[in-house]
Amino acid sequence: MHTLEIIILGIIQGLTEFIPISSSGHLVIAQTFFSGASDHLFLEFINVGTLLALLVFFRKKILTIIKDIFVHKKYKLAVNILITAIPAGIIGYVLADFISATPFFGSVFVVMVTLATVGIVMVILERLPKASAVGSGEALSPLRALVIGLAQVFALIPGVSRSGSTIIAGRLAGLNPAAAAEYSFLASLPIMVGVTLKILVSDRDYLMANMTPLIIGNIAAFLAGIFAIGFLMKYLSKHSLALFGWYRIGLAAVLALVLLLQ
Repeated sequence: MHTLEIIILGIIQGLTEFIPISSSGHLVIAQTFFSGASDHLFLEFINVGTLLALLVFFRKKILTIIKDIFVHKKYKLAVNILITAIPAGIIGYVLADFISATPFFGSVFVVMVTLATVGIVMVILERLPKASAVGSGEALSPLRALVIGLAQVFALIPGVSRSGSTIIAGRLAGLNPAAAAEYSFLASLPIMVGVTLKILVSDRDYLMANMTPLIIGNIAAFLAGIFAIGFLMKYLSKHSLALFGWYRIGLAAVLALVLLLQ
């Protein structure tokens, strides 16, 4: 794999992991153009960079949560995050081999359909009825936290977007766009940490044999991830998800045209 290809894949991973346009969907598309994108383990390992981006960007919030647990004995936000993370964590772990071996999860056609479907939901989201405003993730009821977690399960399908599905569910649960994005990112941490620990333990030989490209890819993913989180948090403080919905619809239309011309 060429260095430029590694950097491009890292940037794609870092940007699309957090901006609600689907990292898995974009990586499926990238497989058409970059041979390295078919290296499943490489794509898993560059998630380390996006995890580090989350930890660095939200370090103050994470420290506050830890302090609340051990000093103030306040568990509400931490419990909600775990409730949200559990459904996708369990289903993703149980079905990991099935997902990696099933053509459905690597289909450009599936990506096209899910990009368009979720994009349409994003465009009309502000017109959909929402639960009463709750302010922040800490104020979510356990049931609302679970509903967001169930929405996250759909992100196992390429093109749906983990952040997109949880931000939409968070909006419908009563969170404003910025609060929904922050909660979405915090709720992804348990799953991302678990996946990272799993690959570091089970695929050490691959790590040692590909150290240089993985370092380059993760640096690219980290820098792109930091930018993407900062951009999204600032953007959603004043805007809705509609822009990302239109992008998804436009990309789906391009994919449809490409598939028709093949």
